[in-house]
Amino acid sequence: MASDMCFSAVMQRKNAIMKASIGIDYSDFETGGIAFDYEAMMRETGYSLKEMKKIQREAGVGSTPLLEMRNLTHLSRKMAGKPGKGARIFVKDEASNPSGSFKDRRAANAVYHAKRLGYGGVVAATSGNYGAAVASQAAINGLNCIIVQECYDSQGAGQPEIIEKARRCEAYGAEVVQLTVGPELFLTFLSILEDTGYFNASLYSPFGIAGVETLGFELVEQTRELTGRIPDMVVCTHAGGGNLTGTARGLLAAGAKDTTVVGASVNLKGLHMASDRQFNRKSFTTGHTGFGIPFATKPDRSDVPRSAARVLRYMDRYVTVNQGEVFYMTEALARLEGLERGPAGNTSLAAAFSLAQELDEDQILVVQETEYTGAGKHVQAQLTFAKKQGVQIGFGDPKDEVVGESIVLPEGPHLIRAVDVDLDRLRRSYIRNACQEAQCNGVSDQDVVFLAAETRTTQTFVREMLNELTAT
Repeated sequence: MASDMCFSAVMQRKNAIMKASIGIDYSDFETGGIAFDYEAMMRETGYSLKEMKKIQREAGVGSTPLLEMRNLTHLSRKMAGKPGKGARIFVKDEASNPSGSFKDRRAANAVYHAKRLGYGGVVAATSGNYGAAVASQAAINGLNCIIVQECYDSQGAGQPEIIEKARRCEAYGAEVVQLTVGPELFLTFLSILEDTGYFNASLYSPFGIAGVETLGFELVEQTRELTGRIPDMVVCTHAGGGNLTGTARGLLAAGAKDTTVVGASVNLKGLHMASDRQFNRKSFTTGHTGFGIPFATKPDRSDVPRSAARVLRYMDRYVTVNQGEVFYMTEALARLEGLERGPAGNTSLAAAFSLAQELDEDQILVVQETEYTGAGKHVQAQLTFAKKQGVQIGFGDPKDEVVGESIVLPEGPHLIRAVDVDLDRLRRSYIRNACQEAQCNGVSDQDVVFLAAETRTTQTFVREMLNELTAT
């Protein structure tokens, strides 16, 4: 008898589908109403860092160059306005990977593991670069591949960047299932996993996150080789959290425990990512606060029961930049450094240009990744699409940008300013969400220890927050 495919029935089978499609029983790690054993889950990959580097190397992934941005550094120092300020800016050029982004690192591990376990294919739900990465690695490993995309609004309008990524996936031989905005994405994804018996190449599995650890490790090795020291600051574009989490874990594995880890997102405050009307009122499909804030404060909203991407464990600072600033830095990177790269990596570059001005000249700031560009990802394609959606484009001060209504390109580089997000507010929100989701009547001592680790705070901070929740 065929399974009931209505939404509620599929959701009830969610955990069983996940267990069959990824080979991990997440219940093994549950230790309390809120707590679970995060490090035990990460060890479930079964691969050491050395083994992951070997897997990636054999798939043509990793060992990407670390490039010094001398011209951008010079410009940043001029904007600093203070003698001795302006760190040396380096960029890890992940566009050199087979499909053109750091996501190849995540995909290489996941697809290798799927083949090792005997799965006939892989499935991923993503509108971003990860789809191309999974498709590329599936082609290398001789596996079938299905990518599920949230692509169009109800009027059939699709963002050029997403359509570009669909083309890329298809070029590698993947089947691409394109959907409109809404809950059908997760329903379709689960249904395909159940119907095909393929491997869930989730962005948020231990395999996906551990794959990025090699990036952080390489970054430290290369910085030492080029400068004789470890990076003082590493800036990572933050969306779902895997980028920053994996990189930070790699930094720690390489001994860079004093490196400041900064997350950077495009400010899209006020736009609802699941809103059909607002879906195309943004020019960035990833690396924005519509993902960055929710996934920081409620990481288990992903397509696995427990996400391995948990940024509050690792993030020292979180900043935002506006859309116009990222477009400006995309052009600056091409004009000043001869590198034309895609938008997501330039989010962290825009933040880094501002943050470098806070640091001393002898300090090292590394932008953790670049990505490929293409016709749909190009600045002009994005701005043209925005105009068609009624978004006003102009020059001025980016702080005057109204999300969903205007994009303000800075009149000069002195107007690029990274804006800090209150991390304690995010930590409080995380604790509140964890308690609500667990529906717990009481919080155990074990839960308190876990929440302190999750938020990089103290047990005292957690208990004070719990007392506030009880009072309200």
